[in-house]
Amino acid sequence: MSTSALDRLYQRFAGLVHELGKFGVVGAIAYVIDLIIFNAVYPHSNIYLAQVVSGSIATTAAFFGNRHWTWRDRERTGLGREYGLYFGFNVVGMLIALACAFICDGILGHYWPDIFRTQLAANIATKGFGLVLGTMFRFWAYRRFVFIATEPKSAVVQDA
Repeated sequence: MSTSALDRLYQRFAGLVHELGKFGVVGAIAYVIDLIIFNAVYPHSNIYLAQVVSGSIATTAAFFGNRHWTWRDRERTGLGREYGLYFGFNVVGMLIALACAFICDGILGHYWPDIFRTQLAANIATKGFGLVLGTMFRFWAYRRFVFIATEPKSAVVQDA
């Protein structure tokens, strides 16, 4: 590929690349919050409650990071609307992580409890597989439905 072709390719996707980078930074911070809280709650409860508590707190932190940094140049449609949709899409993302937890704990843990009903297995299921699958869904949903891109103003054609 020639340099000019690479430049054109980058120019075409530069905005998306920057959004993905910012989304990744916000997500990494939220991940650390989620991981710390999950591992603090898990020994005193169960995998599902720990995931709900840690995910809810991390979601709120990520919302403010994404709203005020990742997509700060997008139109604002109201804090309540944005947070409601954001939280709703995070519920779907959390259900994805909980499904991974269920596969680990409920299905595989039934047959091999010494392996799959451990804190390490819980972390791999929810913070590994669940995180990756949920993040792909959330990035698409936030970009498409929550932080709406401003429509470019088309030139008004005047009759001559």
